[in-house]
Amino acid sequence: MEMALESRIQDVISTRVPVSYEQVKIGDIQNYLEEKAPEFNIMDYVYILDDYGILKGVISLKKVLSSARSLKAKEVMHPHPITISPEEEVENVVYLSLSHSLKSLPVTGPDKKFVGVVAHHDILKFFNQEVESDIFKFGGIFHKVGEEYTTISSSAQHMIRSRLPWLIIGVMGGIMAASVISLFEDLLSSFIALASFIPVMVYMSDAAGTQSEALIIRSLALDPNLSFKTYLIREIKVGLVLALVSGGLAGIMALITRQNIILGLIIFLSMFLSIMASVIIATWAPLLFKKINFDPAVATGPLATIISDLVTLSIYLGVALLLLSSTTI
Repeated sequence: MEMALESRIQDVISTRVPVSYEQVKIGDIQNYLEEKAPEFNIMDYVYILDDYGILKGVISLKKVLSSARSLKAKEVMHPHPITISPEEEVENVVYLSLSHSLKSLPVTGPDKKFVGVVAHHDILKFFNQEVESDIFKFGGIFHKVGEEYTTISSSAQHMIRSRLPWLIIGVMGGIMAASVISLFEDLLSSFIALASFIPVMVYMSDAAGTQSEALIIRSLALDPNLSFKTYLIREIKVGLVLALVSGGLAGIMALITRQNIILGLIIFLSMFLSIMASVIIATWAPLLFKKINFDPAVATGPLATIISDLVTLSIYLGVALLLLSSTTI
């Protein structure tokens, strides 16, 4: 899916844009624009080249029209413009355009020579497709980018085919989670209060994991050479604070509402360990998917949730068994 998006960058490069040279006077550029305007697809900027066709700068249309006619292009142009390559990832193209408020982006080849321009309307189209793609992936829906997917226009067969696969995987994950809980049936029957905290344990670890997944996937998309070790260390530091605060609050609430110190300690330790595990898994999983040439965004859907839930339940009930067993010895 991602490769299909990337290849489309080359398909939308426009070469019918205003181009001039460093030594050309602004007056001549104004005359050139007036004469050639009907031939251009895009007229947001004038792209200034050297004698070898290398992009040296850009001049906005407004600046061309407001500058003195006697000035040369190199005196007016904005040097070292932001450029993209024909193989640029779509997410990075969208990010550069939006973060720098650029109406269009010039494309240069490996030799820095000017190739053409990606227009603003094409960038917005890519942005819409990226958002659509991410939303469907987070929801575990198999959906081709560019396809219409609404409850009005899509057939029931298409909607079922798009949504059913991850739901089946979810059922399998739920059965595995039930199997984990069944291993601790004796513990839960003897200390029923543990069961009432299962939903909050699972929710908190899922929430922390989802945050980490979204951040690492966005970082990988914008920086393919991201230092995973540095990123993971930073995420662990953040996770420690989140786990301590969340676990501490949950433990205190359990102590206050149930008047049981051991239960409060179980909730604190379990939530702390579960959130830390979820953060690490959520940060590591997309990188693994990327290494095996699979779209990392898939790791943010139900699959990561299933893994996180199984780990959380195992930690929670395992910690409870350990602490309760030690207090009865």
